Amino acid sequence: MTWTVGIDTGGTFTDVFAANTATGEIRHAKRPSTPDDPSRAILLAVEALEVEQGVALSELRHLAHGTTVGTNALIQRRGGRVAVVTTKGFRDLLEIGRQTRPRIFDLQTDVPAPLAARDVRFEVDERVLADGSVHRPLSPGELDGLADAIQASGAEVCAVCFLFSFLNPEHEIAVRDGLAARLPEVRFSVSSEVQPEFREFERLNTTVVNAYLQPVMERYIDRLADGLMRMAPNARVGVNQSSGGLMGTDLARAYPVRTALSGPAAGVVGAVHVARQVARPDVMTIDVGGTSADVAMIRDYAPSLTREREVAAFPIRLPMIDIDTIGAGGGSIAWFDRDGLLKVGPSSAGAVPGPACYGLGGTEPTVTDANLVLGRLGTSLVDGGLSMDQNRAEEALGIVASRLGWSVERSALSILDIVVSNMVRALRTLSVEKGYDPADFVLMPFGGAGPLHAREIAVELGMTEIVVPAAPGIVCAHGLLVAETREDFVRSRRVPADPSSMSVIAADVAELDQRIDDWMAGLGGVSGTMRRELTVDARYVGQNFELQVGLSRAAHGEPLEVPALDAFLDLFFKAHERAYGYANRSAPVEIVNTRLTGLVDGLSIAPEALKTQSAPPEPRAYRDVWFNQDGPMETAIHRRDDLGAGTVLTGPAIVEQLDTTIIIHPGDVATLDAAGNFIIRITP
Repeated sequence: MTWTVGIDTGGTFTDVFAANTATGEIRHAKRPSTPDDPSRAILLAVEALEVEQGVALSELRHLAHGTTVGTNALIQRRGGRVAVVTTKGFRDLLEIGRQTRPRIFDLQTDVPAPLAARDVRFEVDERVLADGSVHRPLSPGELDGLADAIQASGAEVCAVCFLFSFLNPEHEIAVRDGLAARLPEVRFSVSSEVQPEFREFERLNTTVVNAYLQPVMERYIDRLADGLMRMAPNARVGVNQSSGGLMGTDLARAYPVRTALSGPAAGVVGAVHVARQVARPDVMTIDVGGTSADVAMIRDYAPSLTREREVAAFPIRLPMIDIDTIGAGGGSIAWFDRDGLLKVGPSSAGAVPGPACYGLGGTEPTVTDANLVLGRLGTSLVDGGLSMDQNRAEEALGIVASRLGWSVERSALSILDIVVSNMVRALRTLSVEKGYDPADFVLMPFGGAGPLHAREIAVELGMTEIVVPAAPGIVCAHGLLVAETREDFVRSRRVPADPSSMSVIAADVAELDQRIDDWMAGLGGVSGTMRRELTVDARYVGQNFELQVGLSRAAHGEPLEVPALDAFLDLFFKAHERAYGYANRSAPVEIVNTRLTGLVDGLSIAPEALKTQSAPPEPRAYRDVWFNQDGPMETAIHRRDDLGAGTVLTGPAIVEQLDTTIIIHPGDVATLDAAGNFIIRITP
């Protein structure tokens, strides 16, 4: 059993990255996605590995999967019917939420309706106090009437969230167990297991989202697992989390909210692996697909993490890679607003009907049409699997050109300028607004359309180097292959940072460490180095938000060090200085959450080195390409398969391959390394 496979399901394509751990062989594949049932595309892709790539499925030992099933269900409101059980007096918390308004000057935008209507939210007369003590005990007699009400509501799943249950979960567990005995057909999601942290609204909302997605994810995982069991019975299946780590299918069924950013997070993990290959520790990534672009930051080979963000306008509080998504991709549609200004996106032609040049019924001008008209794309994609009709692209862009009074080519360049500006704005938000200079980073574009626009993005941000991975369109699948198996444990307890409280933190760490041991003991079949990482969320007394402070890390079986008070405070002050530019070393500090993360190393891939290029490569063809308003330039067209390690290409040049097209602008110099990564130096 030597093959390990990563599969990422996108809106247009399902990408496959397979590696043989014994020989270093690498196999890539792309298959059209099947939005009606994403598991079908995955099973077809696995079957193609054997039929077309010669991978014996009996030798498949691990399959890691990035999914958008939960995210799409949330966006499209296609989840299960949810009932909510909460503490008496808190029935309307989902509507009350926070006072913040995402669009404070937009008087027309409505807050999304809660995932559980008011008539299916039920109250229980119980109360746990802020110190975890029971003020009003739970009455078992309430459960019969509660069960009848939930059954009458037709709910498939029930979310249970009580006040201060993160300190004392006894009432939640008792209600869950009591109702489950009475309602065996109903699934349950309890906040003390989904998100056992303070902040009542976020905890309730995260639990409700988790419950809403459970029926959808269970059906999907069951279909996928059944198909894989028939095809590859020896393979262990892992599902990627928003934090960038893998979890088993049982956990994915129970906690689907963890998959909200499953696919994009895998791309950042793959980018970290590529960054290590090229020894570039500080990287900004942009993953451009057909509909959207995802941007993220990597510092010292580690992705930036966040503990809270909105997904489809619903706040979710869980560990996630800090990724920003905008509506800018190959299918983004060019349109005119009421003021006559040209805009691009966020509306997209998607995969069906797709851009006009696909010939599948699309008529509106898109970014892909613009790239084709400018010669930046050839007349076929995916190694001839998708033909491109330039005449249809010119017809669609003619609508824009006639409105502007410009040529089709100038209009196409303007469309690209606008979509690049949208991407640059997202990257500036991620970097400049947080105190980082983009010029200190390397740009790593991936996704099918990322390398097409990388140079313009880099120049706008003052960056001088671009790293294009060996398989840019399959980086998310690559990331799944190398992702760690991960589980996060937290103890939410607000204590002052003083000598007596550090012993309380040490006791919490001991409790969490035992839970890590239990989790690692139950992994079964997972190989790799095991370790733990200890962090705390701390803040000044009176602050509203916390900073995450890393304290220590240790291999499994080794003792974890809990630092002394002075050492901890020094770490906190330094973190505060990095985040805000100052630190008040005399102000009181408090600790809010203690976190312990269990990690098992992912696959270490050592791909076969490319053969060294012995002579300058011969282009497959030449074609006219527009790089700017000065007019077209005759440009050499290369196939990636023809290029060996050490190849140096000076622009203008274009490199075409299965999953993307790489643009090398005039004067820029691109060098291919032994691992297949292009390193492009920008010439001013």
